Amino acid sequence: MTEGPEGGGRAAFGQKSAELAVAAFFFVIGAVVIADSLRLGTGWQEVHGPRPGYFPFYLGLIMCAASLINAARALLAKRAEDKAFVEVGQLRLVLTVLVPTAVYAGLVSWIGIYVASFLYIALFMRWLGKYPWWKAAAVPGCLIVVFFVVFENWFKVSLPKGPLENLLGLG
Repeated sequence: MTEGPEGGGRAAFGQKSAELAVAAFFFVIGAVVIADSLRLGTGWQEVHGPRPGYFPFYLGLIMCAASLINAARALLAKRAEDKAFVEVGQLRLVLTVLVPTAVYAGLVSWIGIYVASFLYIALFMRWLGKYPWWKAAAVPGCLIVVFFVVFENWFKVSLPKGPLENLLGLG
């Protein structure tokens, strides 16, 4: 592994840590499925057959069992097999896209999809693409107008709108 300018060759975390985290995540999901299945009922009725939680209960059990097996395999793996799962530079690149996308998804319900999309595209063009401000405003502006016409007028699909669209009478 070569050391990049931003510590790109250094491991952010190992494969063992990643496998344990994923196993724990899926175990929790399986446990939630089991708990909700118990609420719905997991038995068998004489007249109607399986209760609503019958099949999800067993799927949750399979998920939990598979998660425990994967966690045990990760814990029993030799230290020499614990390769780097992701390097610092790679993780930084992923987070460069993941964090703004998560913020965008959260903003859609507050400010509407059109304003959130405009900001998302413009900031990415300016920040990652290093485009001048006028291009970073013109391109998403034109795209938003096209999306509005296509979805709202042609397809008659109402997308989430925010306060600006309501102020302009488009809501």
